[in-house]
Amino acid sequence: MPTANTKKQKKGRDTAVQGTNDSSVVSKVSAAAQGYFQDDFLQHFVCKAARRAPLINRGYYVRWRAVDHCVRTFLRVTAECPKRQVLSLGAGFDSLYFRLRADGSLNGAVVFEVDFPDVARRKSALILSNETLSGMLDSHLPPSPTGPACVCSSQYRLLGVDVREESQVEQALGAAGLDWAAPTLILSEVVLTYMETRWSDAVISWAARLLPQSLLVVYEQIRPDDAFGRVMLQHFHKLNSRLHALRQYPDTAAQRRRFLDKGWEQCVCVDMNHFFLGLVSEEERGRVESLEPFDEHEEWHQKCSHYFILTACRGALTAAALLPHPAGTRSVSSGPSVSPSPSPPALSVRPVPAAVGGLEGLEGLEGLEGLAMASTSLRPGLILLTGGSSRGGRGAAGRVLLRAQGGWRSVGVEPAADLGVRLHHTATRLPGGGSEVREAVKLCVEPTVCSGEAPPPRWRHSAAVVSNFLFVFGGKNQREAALGDSCFLDLDQRRWTHLPVEGAAPEPRHSHSACPFRGGVVLFGGLGRRGAPLGDAALLRPAGSGRGFCWEALDVRPPPVPRYSHRAHVMGDKLVVVGGVWLHADGVPGVAVIDMATGGSVEFSLDTTSVPWPLMLHSFCSETTDSESELLLIGGGGNCFSFGTHLNPQPVCLDLRPALI
Repeated sequence: MPTANTKKQKKGRDTAVQGTNDSSVVSKVSAAAQGYFQDDFLQHFVCKAARRAPLINRGYYVRWRAVDHCVRTFLRVTAECPKRQVLSLGAGFDSLYFRLRADGSLNGAVVFEVDFPDVARRKSALILSNETLSGMLDSHLPPSPTGPACVCSSQYRLLGVDVREESQVEQALGAAGLDWAAPTLILSEVVLTYMETRWSDAVISWAARLLPQSLLVVYEQIRPDDAFGRVMLQHFHKLNSRLHALRQYPDTAAQRRRFLDKGWEQCVCVDMNHFFLGLVSEEERGRVESLEPFDEHEEWHQKCSHYFILTACRGALTAAALLPHPAGTRSVSSGPSVSPSPSPPALSVRPVPAAVGGLEGLEGLEGLEGLAMASTSLRPGLILLTGGSSRGGRGAAGRVLLRAQGGWRSVGVEPAADLGVRLHHTATRLPGGGSEVREAVKLCVEPTVCSGEAPPPRWRHSAAVVSNFLFVFGGKNQREAALGDSCFLDLDQRRWTHLPVEGAAPEPRHSHSACPFRGGVVLFGGLGRRGAPLGDAALLRPAGSGRGFCWEALDVRPPPVPRYSHRAHVMGDKLVVVGGVWLHADGVPGVAVIDMATGGSVEFSLDTTSVPWPLMLHSFCSETTDSESELLLIGGGGNCFSFGTHLNPQPVCLDLRPALI
């Protein structure tokens, strides 16, 4: 028998779960107000509207879009049925009934909503006290003061019942007029995950058993084990509304098996990256991307990779309303996507040791964190960091990392010239370019005025020194989602100049890499104009005429998994690609090593057990050390949707020896 304390804890958890409804509806109202979707009714369910960040608006848009897609498909497939119904479990303050009624989509369908009694009573009070909402009800009957029905009209029934109480739910729905044999759409948006696994499994099973002609639509979280997933779990744990079942069903494949094992005949489950890039038209994606200034691409793709939309069916009729299988959708990347090579050795990552002994003006490495910084090695054992953002906000207060006795130390930079506030910029050491560190606390920065026609302003571009030119490729700006121009700065004359470039140029992109290689550049990856990562590699070689360059596509086998926001280095004849963001389902990017001589590639995972915090490798910097097989990874992290921000707190060393053999 449950104790009084156990009941009190359960009630506290239930109250916390109900609180997620209140924050969710405010976010939905924000997205609707910014034009992401049309909903004139949500505003009536909030006391005070608040504008959310663009990333939050996009996140709630893709959720709304996915559920709306499934609802419309079900209504279309069952359009000729004399009777059909929608059953929303844990409906909260959703406005689905009012939207469907307003645009004439119900056509005789009845909407049933079930939620905690307290939530249902609050929603009922809001509906009945609002002229707009109550005006959407017809044949309204006053609910019984003791029964679970809070609102009862010809096409809308709102019931206050705990979804976990199977017999009570079945009895309440039967009394409210649910036809168990009629085609039924069952909605569950971030509901099952708040239940203990045994209860959510039971709900999935009884729905399959009681409704033989039904389509179940579920929107929930997945992938709890990477850095983003760990921040996500911690967030809900702090809210006392833990996410259950993720350990047992951590990915789309496990979720699909779960529903098939619980009595559903067919099931399709895709993450939101696949949905957005595969089932939302390019025109609609363009409309969404034009609504607000947006530069959180990494966080957007990470969020979408940690949520799924699932459809499961019972009966032949509703099978036609299933989501298309991922194999039948358009590819989410412009290049081929393959699984990493089997069982290569994992590469070791360990914290960078701090130098021993006190040096005046030098600091330790703790707290050396930041996103979208730029780095460059000024000389062996001396690395400059500029720009970026941290918990203190955006700023250009640079730092220098110095190799000292037994490890590394950092020191603040006092530049002689104002570097401005910069993110996603580049810092490139020029041949013969002076860098003088005085007393280990000051850096002399010489401002440079360049003549010629400067290229358009940009960020998220790449820059590398080739011959006697600074080569700049790609990036983005306020007008262009991705640039594809090649720009050359003559380093002797400090003049932007035009050089002939032959061959087919790589497609426009940003957040890619470009590394000097044999008098030219090797370019890899990036994010393309259609919002999907790229996995191609291209060489910019000096032209045979002695002036100008020529693009040449590099055929890499097996093709690396497309990614962006990574870092890359040429080590001998090998291109080493570190971290980034990809849309590959199995984990997060580690290291891809491309042999420039043979075109072969291998994907390596990372062993981060020596790092006592999640390592998030995008929007970070990397530089080689004195060792020829070691990289220093600095900064990185991201805003994990509404769950909080993770910043890697200090640099780490990546041992590349197993990958360079």
